[in-house]
Amino acid sequence: MLPVDLPGTVREALLAPLVDHHCHGVRRDDLSRAEFELLIGGEDGSPSPPGTTHFDTPFGAAVRRWCAPMLDLEPHAPPAVYLARRAELGAAEVNRRLLAGAGVVAFLVDAAAGDIELLSAAEMGRHGGAAADELVRIEEIERDVAELSEAAIDYLDSLGEELSARAARAVGLKTVVGSLFGLDFDPSRPATGSVLAAANRRLADPKEPLTDPVLLRHLLWSAIDVARERGLPVQFHTGLGGSALDPHRADPARLGAFVRGLQPLGVPVILLHCYPYHRQAAFLASVHPHVYVDVGLALPHTAAGSARVMDELLELAPFHKQLFSSGCHGVAESAYLGALYYRRALGTVLRGRLGAGEWSSTDAVRIAHMIGSGNARRIYRL
Repeated sequence: MLPVDLPGTVREALLAPLVDHHCHGVRRDDLSRAEFELLIGGEDGSPSPPGTTHFDTPFGAAVRRWCAPMLDLEPHAPPAVYLARRAELGAAEVNRRLLAGAGVVAFLVDAAAGDIELLSAAEMGRHGGAAADELVRIEEIERDVAELSEAAIDYLDSLGEELSARAARAVGLKTVVGSLFGLDFDPSRPATGSVLAAANRRLADPKEPLTDPVLLRHLLWSAIDVARERGLPVQFHTGLGGSALDPHRADPARLGAFVRGLQPLGVPVILLHCYPYHRQAAFLASVHPHVYVDVGLALPHTAAGSARVMDELLELAPFHKQLFSSGCHGVAESAYLGALYYRRALGTVLRGRLGAGEWSSTDAVRIAHMIGSGNARRIYRL
C-alpha cells in the first residue's frame, strides 16, 4: 500500500490510527446495483448516462482494486462479482470490515438527523472499533426551527437557543452554505429588520431548502456566536461537491473577506475538500492563523492522482493547519478508500521530500502524525 523504500519509522507514522474529522453515516441496508452506483457516483447523486456505469471512474476502479480484497475477492473483481459478494456478506459485515479496515481511531460524524437508513455516529464508531463524536450541520437546525416557529420573532429566538443546545453535544459545527447559495455571500452580519422580513417569507414554506441569502448569513453569524462561546470550530464545505450552483462559487478564496472578519473572534475555520481549489485554500491557511484545510474526498475520487493533490497542498499550507478526513458518505467503501489514498498520497510525497533531502525522517514522522490525528485532536479538543 505504501512506497516500499520509506524508512520504517515513517511507515509506522503513516499507518498509525487516524482521526477522521469529517465523515457521514453509511447505509445500514443491503443495496441494489443501482443504489450502490448512485452512492459512488459523486456528490450530485445522479445515475450514469444510459449504457455506462459509475464503476468507470477513478473511484469505481479503486473500489474494485482495493475494496475487493477486503471482501475476500481478487483485486480488480468485475463489478457484478463485487456486488454479488457484497450482498452475500450483508451490509453489517461489509460495513464492519471496511470501517475497521480504515484504521481510524475516532470518527467525527455529520449525521443526518432522523435518517434511519444511515448509521448514527455511535454506530459508525462501533462498526469501526473507534470513538465517535457528532458534528452539527447548522442548516438542519434551521429547518427544524422554521417548521416549528409560528412567527418571525419566535424563529429568531428559537434559532439561537437550538444552535446552542445542539452544539453542547457536538465537537464542531458545519455549514453547506456553498451548496445552497455559494461562498460569495455578503460577509457582513445582516440587520435585524431584514432578518425578520426574510423570516416571514421563510415561514410561508419552511420545508424548502434555505436559499435566502439574508437568512443564510444570519444563520451563519448565529453559529459563529455559538462556536465562539463554546470554543468550537466551524467547517465549510468547499470545492468538490461544495456547490450545487456554479462550481466556481465553491472556491474557498471567495470566503476571504468573511475569514478576515472572523480573525479577531478566534473561531477556527476549517475548509473541507477544496479540490480543485486546494491551492487557494492552502493560501488562506498560510495567511490566517484560524484557518485550516483538508482535501478530504478529493483523494479517493482522484485515486491514482491523489499524490499530486497532496503534494500541491503541502506546497504552502502549514503542516499544523492540515487535517485528514475521508468525506465518507453512503457506503463504507468511501471511508476505507479515503484512509487508504490519504496514506498512499502522503507516503508518496514524504518519499519525494526525503529523497530530495528537504526533510529528515524525524520531520516526516512528525508531519504524518500531525496531519493524521494530532491537529484534529488539538482543534476539536479530543
